[in-house]
Amino acid sequence: MTNDATPPSSDAREAHPDHLGHVIFIAASAAMGGFLFGYDSSVINGAVEAIRDRYDVGSATLAQVIAIALIGCAIGAATAGRIADRIGRINCMRIAAVLFTASAIGSALPFALWDLAMWRCIGGFAIGMASVIGPAYIAEVAPPAYRGRLGSFQQAAIVIGIAISQLVNYGILTAADGDQRGELMGLEAWQLMLGVMVIPAVLYGMLSFVIPESPRYLISVGRKDKARQVLAEVEGTKIDLDARVAEIDERMRREHKPSFRDLLGGRFWFLPIVWVGIGLSMFQQLVGINVAFYYSTTLWQSVGIDPEGSFFYSFTTSIINIIGTVIAMIFVDRIGRRPLALIGSCGMAIALAVEAWAFSAPLVDGKLPSTEGTTALIAAHVFVLFFALSWGVVVWVFLGEMFPNRIRAAALGVAASAQWIANWAITASFPSLADWNLSGTYVIYAGFAVLSIPFVLKFVKETKGKALEEMG
Repeated sequence: MTNDATPPSSDAREAHPDHLGHVIFIAASAAMGGFLFGYDSSVINGAVEAIRDRYDVGSATLAQVIAIALIGCAIGAATAGRIADRIGRINCMRIAAVLFTASAIGSALPFALWDLAMWRCIGGFAIGMASVIGPAYIAEVAPPAYRGRLGSFQQAAIVIGIAISQLVNYGILTAADGDQRGELMGLEAWQLMLGVMVIPAVLYGMLSFVIPESPRYLISVGRKDKARQVLAEVEGTKIDLDARVAEIDERMRREHKPSFRDLLGGRFWFLPIVWVGIGLSMFQQLVGINVAFYYSTTLWQSVGIDPEGSFFYSFTTSIINIIGTVIAMIFVDRIGRRPLALIGSCGMAIALAVEAWAFSAPLVDGKLPSTEGTTALIAAHVFVLFFALSWGVVVWVFLGEMFPNRIRAAALGVAASAQWIANWAITASFPSLADWNLSGTYVIYAGFAVLSIPFVLKFVKETKGKALEEMG
């Protein structure tokens, strides 16, 4: 067969699994990496002030300890695609699960600040791997008709992980009588908060042994019979499975084995589609969403809310995050990815601008005036809602499906790595920016939300309903 040969049509767009519940279970299991991503990202929120007190560090040093996990995330994301293409998506998940487990234990039992930072960096590497493998794997096993909703499982798992971590933190803090350094089970409360992540990490590893390998990876290594079995599981037996395997095989054979060099081209180093992925990833973080999850407890305390109240508001923000994600899951395959992104950008820009106005008010007895304080709380929740129903979900869906087969894993790794670098920049800079001018900081975030609108309109193409073999 020549490179110009046309593979037989398999009617992939019409694929419907015989047992949709089984496909949902597979996608949900893969998305457990997203749960750990969300849990680890948010759990540190409950330990910030305790770490500051125990190790007697200032805002700049504290920010680096918190943000160093994101350096690990960037490295993990950048290398995950290559690892997954060599040893498979499932083995990559298992490596991430082991690293998550080790990080949870090490972070709970640090003997010095540098030791805590090291374990957080290792956990970050695992998060980076999971952030690439989850969307890529789900996109590769999901039938086109369900791919948007199943792809949104990644973000759903992230926001549930955030909510559960904050609920666990609140429960531990309550048991410790409101003292982050109070003793529980022989540890300080904040150490227990970090250590609890062992439970979902072990579960993630166990689930990786009961879900199938990606059919596209199996075809790439010549295991076509096994790939045909997996396709029958996830796309149903009513399509022509032999034609489907031939279709995927022909496309992958023509496109050859991916490498980092395949991402390069054009006047600006990377291929244009890779830059679009990088842009989506960076805008998702540059609006400041993770400030709401890394620093919300400290932020609300800084404007006069008591510690237990600040934990409560952090938890309500997570509930709003879940609600927004459910909304996105309902509409992502109905109205498309681009419309949701544009709706979210507009809503976030307005909410962030209102927050900037509220935080510009002078403090009275260490608190925001009643009107501005209430407005800030409402605007923060509105911001999270619009993020969750748009960019929180659609970016992961886009990254899982927008790239051609030949570069998907590698391109997703580069885009996710850029996301973690942007996340690190926001996380590491927020304490210093807040000390400089909290209102001005939110003006910057609002500016990025505004800039994301022309970016989507000009550069981002709709991927709703297309087969992965049509991308690029």
